[in-house]
Amino acid sequence: MATYKIDPTHSEITFKVKHLMITNVTGNFTSFDASLESEATDFSDAKINFSADVNSISTNNEQRDGHLKSDDFFAAATHPKLTFSSTSFNHKGNKSFELVGDLTIKGLTKSIALQVEYAGTVTDPYGQVKSGFEITGTINRKDFGLTWGAVTEAGGVVVSDEVKLQLNIQMIKQA
Repeated sequence: MATYKIDPTHSEITFKVKHLMITNVTGNFTSFDASLESEATDFSDAKINFSADVNSISTNNEQRDGHLKSDDFFAAATHPKLTFSSTSFNHKGNKSFELVGDLTIKGLTKSIALQVEYAGTVTDPYGQVKSGFEITGTINRKDFGLTWGAVTEAGGVVVSDEVKLQLNIQMIKQA
């Protein structure tokens, strides 16, 4: 069984949400952890666990970040982590996979499916074996209790329910 840990200095956990339905606001988590265990060299039997520190959320706007950490959204004081635990990692052909698992945000757990592109495995100049993955998907924030909403004077939605996920992950094989 090979075990991999995330390389946080070469990984990004980002999301996009429509604001006023005309532009995207991009955010990320700066503190996170992940592990992957697999016997198969193509990762087809991978078991993946991920967590992110909600207090590390950043949208490049301190006021908005504070609102996201509040009870209106993530309730970071009572739910300081969001977690994901895989239930399957299905090979879809070539270097494509479907990652299915349980995502828990704000104490609510739902099964989600994400698309994964395996970018390859290399040995870095320091002898570390690293594997890269690009993971994308979409969730509905209201499924996880992130129900805050507002409307404009004209009746338009301020924040969309759909959240696009984009994760660029580099994993380090453990000795």
